[in-house]
Amino acid sequence: MPGYRTKQDRVAIAGVDDLVIRSLLDRQQFFDPLGEADRLGISSAAWPLFGLLWPSGAQLAARIALRPVRAGERILEVGCGLALASLVGHRRGADVTASDRHPLAERFLEENLRLNDLAPMKYRHGHWSDSALPPEQAGMPALCVVRGQYELVIGSDLLYEPDDSAALAGFIARHASRAGEVWIVDPDRGNRPAFNRQMAAAGFVMREERLDQPASVGAAAYKGRLLVYRRAAAAAPA
Repeated sequence: MPGYRTKQDRVAIAGVDDLVIRSLLDRQQFFDPLGEADRLGISSAAWPLFGLLWPSGAQLAARIALRPVRAGERILEVGCGLALASLVGHRRGADVTASDRHPLAERFLEENLRLNDLAPMKYRHGHWSDSALPPEQAGMPALCVVRGQYELVIGSDLLYEPDDSAALAGFIARHASRAGEVWIVDPDRGNRPAFNRQMAAAGFVMREERLDQPASVGAAAYKGRLLVYRRAAAAAPA
């Protein structure tokens, strides 16, 4: 992968074999010679963020490792970055589709599948931002975009900036099946209350679980929560 420096880490997730993950070396990596990221609205400062391992991504992967694999269930990871949670689900035999808007996310996914001797898995271009160009205008085939509905939609650390247009909630509402669930791991971002209101307006009810963990040998402390959403009709008692 020319143009930037990478590293490999062995990532331990309870319940599954360790994963070898190739990531960017640091936040200083930037290489967009064809302007692909720029056309998709990704600034040079934000460019490397997809290619780093984030604590909330590890939390989401740990939850996916505990979820029973269900026949017929389709899972969509939104804003997957390095797709750690998707890789965990895929390794366990779940039907997972990873999605992101970054033009290199698919290449890193393919490399990490190879490093772990895993079969190919599905990847689609998907982003909720109104400012992003449609993928066909950015030189990407229209068939590569996220389509259809999924029984479980997952994501981690997605609420990092204000979303006054409720684009993320709208994207999730379009792709979550009527009886499905949505899991968002959030490290107590300040945009969470607004997102909860937007999801409620889209017809979802929410419950949350604290995911706080103290620091331990080899692991930093974590503070955050798992937000679980279901459509109001599906969540109502029979």
